Amino acid sequence: MRRALVFACLLLLAGTSATGQKRKKTGPCKDPQTQFEMNQCAGNAFKAADAALNQVYKRLAAMLDDNEKAQLKGAQTAWLTYRDSNCEFVADQYKGGSMRPMIYGYCLADVTKKRTSELRTQIKERSH
Repeated sequence: MRRALVFACLLLLAGTSATGQKRKKTGPCKDPQTQFEMNQCAGNAFKAADAALNQVYKRLAAMLDDNEKAQLKGAQTAWLTYRDSNCEFVADQYKGGSMRPMIYGYCLADVTKKRTSELRTQIKERSH
């Protein structure tokens, strides 16, 4: 499990997307050299994923009636609890280590991107 997680993190650090295309990066995230830079890049990846999630969440919420909005909010709150707890668990395999923040940040980014995809699917289904 640890090997797979480290491998996944290395793929993220290499700058490849799920489709294998190179992403343009600038600054230290273009080619992180230190663990500090890698940790920062993980944090940046999460911030970007979270911003995208919030944007898609707002788009979906705007399509819903009050009852559906309440349901979505409840589901999102439960999902946030899951995401944070799960990523704490994943990262705690490296508790006390300098790479723990990187593992945590990339876990948050990955799970957040998946949730964003789920919400986009809801938008598409409601648009038809």
